[in-house]
Amino acid sequence: MFSWLQKNLPKVVLTPSFAVILWFIYGFILWTIYVSLTKSKMLPRYDFWGFKQYIRLWSNMRWYTAVENLLIFTILFVLICILIGILLSILLDQKIRAEGFLRTVYLYPMALSFIVTGTAWKWVLNPTLGIQKLFRDWGFSEFTFDWLVNRDMSIYTIVIAAVWQSSGFVMALFLAGLRSIDDEIIKAAKIDGASLSSIYVTIILPMMRPVFMSSIVILLHISIKSYDLVIALTAGGPGTSSDMPAVFMTQMAFHRSEEAGCQPLIYRWKRWNVLHPEGKLFIDGSYF
Repeated sequence: MFSWLQKNLPKVVLTPSFAVILWFIYGFILWTIYVSLTKSKMLPRYDFWGFKQYIRLWSNMRWYTAVENLLIFTILFVLICILIGILLSILLDQKIRAEGFLRTVYLYPMALSFIVTGTAWKWVLNPTLGIQKLFRDWGFSEFTFDWLVNRDMSIYTIVIAAVWQSSGFVMALFLAGLRSIDDEIIKAAKIDGASLSSIYVTIILPMMRPVFMSSIVILLHISIKSYDLVIALTAGGPGTSSDMPAVFMTQMAFHRSEEAGCQPLIYRWKRWNVLHPEGKLFIDGSYF
């Protein structure tokens, strides 16, 4: 018995954790899929209703707005964060003075919650309090920066706030990657006459593909989970112009008791852990 236990100790130790993960993650994912095929409201009802909830979802124009905003936000957020992160990491890699101080300054926004970030940027971007008022007080009476209250530009204010918070973290990832590159490779390239820019573009950055992949995965995770930043900054407005799927899902599930109606969304977002309470839902010309 003792020899069997000693031989199978790793399996014995891991089995409870594996069972819990199997039940509470994959078991509930399967339950979510089934509930999405029922006519459930606030509480589950197990009467099979087919794919009508999915049809209702994809016939709702507000859902298309949320998906479009998510695509815009994700593409801009990922690309700008990576670009700024690369530039900042290359700057710090030059062994400049006060590197430790600058690294701390760049990383500090990541220590804040998205609620704090959204509230702070809401003040900065508010036309009556922030940048627009500042420039007009300086004498630029025609200056306008009203993106926060502009339906066509409100989604970009979310991009600005998210990039400000997350680009420093990407900088830290790329700086760690740069510091892992062998200095002999750089010295050999310089001896061959390569300029510093060409060394980074053609030699160093291609060697950092794992860092690129890690950054993209983390940033995608953050973008898909965007709920609290949206609520704090724009609350999905003006109107629904900056609505996002996470906000749409929670409004459907909690404010309008559309339990089954939100299950097609929860199935996609459950693994990203974005279930938060807020909002309301408008479908097919009626409130639910």
